[in-house]
Amino acid sequence: MGTYLVTGGAGFIGTNFVRHLLDHTEHRVIVLDALTYAGNKASLEGLPADRVSLVVGNVCDADLVDRLVADSDVVVHFAAESHNDNSLNDPSPFIQTNLVGTFTLLQAVRKHDKRYHHISTDEVYGDLELDDPERFHETTPYNPSSPYSSSKAGSDLLVRAWVRSFGVRATISNCSNNYGPFQHVEKFIPRQVTNLIDGVRPKLYGAGQNVRDWIHVDDHNAAVLRIIESGRLGETYLIGADGEKNNKDVIELILQLMGQPADAYDHVNDRPGHDMRYAIDSTKLRTELGWQPRFRDFEAGLAATIDWYRANEAWWRPMKEATEAKYARTGQ
Repeated sequence: MGTYLVTGGAGFIGTNFVRHLLDHTEHRVIVLDALTYAGNKASLEGLPADRVSLVVGNVCDADLVDRLVADSDVVVHFAAESHNDNSLNDPSPFIQTNLVGTFTLLQAVRKHDKRYHHISTDEVYGDLELDDPERFHETTPYNPSSPYSSSKAGSDLLVRAWVRSFGVRATISNCSNNYGPFQHVEKFIPRQVTNLIDGVRPKLYGAGQNVRDWIHVDDHNAAVLRIIESGRLGETYLIGADGEKNNKDVIELILQLMGQPADAYDHVNDRPGHDMRYAIDSTKLRTELGWQPRFRDFEAGLAATIDWYRANEAWWRPMKEATEAKYARTGQ
């Protein structure tokens, strides 16, 4: 039994990772989260107090980070500003959290010689053409499109430099789009689901041909834990579940699963620099570490996610009004 420091552990993927640790290990967990709009203390309610503690603070706070890292065995860095639309409106928080925050953690794990795992995104690779048979792999050159993906690319490169220059014991994973419970309602799937619960027609950027490679958050977190436990230090692993679907198909499937006509949505102007297609080749992860996704049926996973939002309105309702007001100001 050890102690895991999970940054961003009150956010979407981080919360689910904390729960995965509790279910599959005996480890104790310290959550460091700034509880910005994307972090939710309610996501951790009901977890055993003898195994999970929440520290409200910022990953850029060097003194706080140093103390927490010193008391931990493994650091898993989920904390990030991650919403592309927000990065286009104001890039500055993305630079602070994603770059300065990662630097702060790297300095602490270097000082205390702790195991570090860095959570990243497939968006660092840019995008692919719709008719391109290629997929992203670990040696794909970085080509980020937005302030968000650029800041994540920079943070990945910091980790690689600290591994090579200072011998930090680190791994990196880049994952495709996650879905599942506890995801903020600003994101694509929960926004459409909660709009429909409220009787509001969903909105689709542009023609909706943009392709995302969907993976259930539980599959992502199982892969992360496998990498931490068995991955080769200094290596990058791509996490994907062969879940390519375009946004139009996803929104129409949501409508069907919620008993609505498949065309009961509105098109809105596309966002600037909207990446066309993401697709991950996770062969390295599967062959080296033996990981396989459990949630292979996207429709079944989506239906379960819809059921979760229907059953947990008290969790998402407090954030819904402010989220829609923000979108309304941009006509989206």
